[in-house]
Amino acid sequence: MRADTEIVFAEINMFYETAKNDHGLPYNPYKSIVVPRPIGWITTVDPEGAINLAPYSQFNNLGYDPPYVMFSSGSRFGDGSPKDSARNAVLTNEFVCNMATWDLRHQINTTAQMVPSDIDEAELAGLEMVPSNLVAPPRVKASPIHLECRYHTTLTLPGNSVDNIVYAVVGEVLGVHINDDVITDDGKIDIIKCRPLARLGYFDYTSVESIFELAPGGPHLEQFRRGLEGRARGKDEVEE
Repeated sequence: MRADTEIVFAEINMFYETAKNDHGLPYNPYKSIVVPRPIGWITTVDPEGAINLAPYSQFNNLGYDPPYVMFSSGSRFGDGSPKDSARNAVLTNEFVCNMATWDLRHQINTTAQMVPSDIDEAELAGLEMVPSNLVAPPRVKASPIHLECRYHTTLTLPGNSVDNIVYAVVGEVLGVHINDDVITDDGKIDIIKCRPLARLGYFDYTSVESIFELAPGGPHLEQFRRGLEGRARGKDEVEE
């Protein structure tokens, strides 16, 4: 930090222990602290072929080579068992992530309903589904980007009650679909055009409407930047 740079932090007025949950607020603040959270709109099929489609705001990328993604599902109320998406991914070894976007927000909300396992949420939301290339779960046609995934593992985290067990499902991304309309002339994904949704906690959401670039500096800039930026290598280039 430069000597002439002064950062002033506001006085911290609250501290609470999560085990006691003694924050004194009408809503749990933790749910709106780790934000924004991208939404994984997950398609699975059960062993009989029934389709399940549900959004998860505990979702993120875990790596690039090979690429992995993770979605986290809570347990069913009353018995602690995995919900349909987590269960189906384990039983069939496959799932699909559909990009959740502003244009599809109402359909996404419809598929968030808790309905019996034999109800097709995609049909309930009036969504057209299309086949995947490498896995059995279909894709939401109207979504601009899809990730076809092979199940890798589940991390089960204990809850303070049977209703709060966490099932974090990890999958390897085998294939990626990108609508040509959201690829820019310089070969990047047009995030503003996609306008993906993110969860803010409570019933609050946001969508990406602006972006800025913040490239790293320092030594070995080119090598470092290539990895962070995801720049493709030419056929004659060797990864350093």
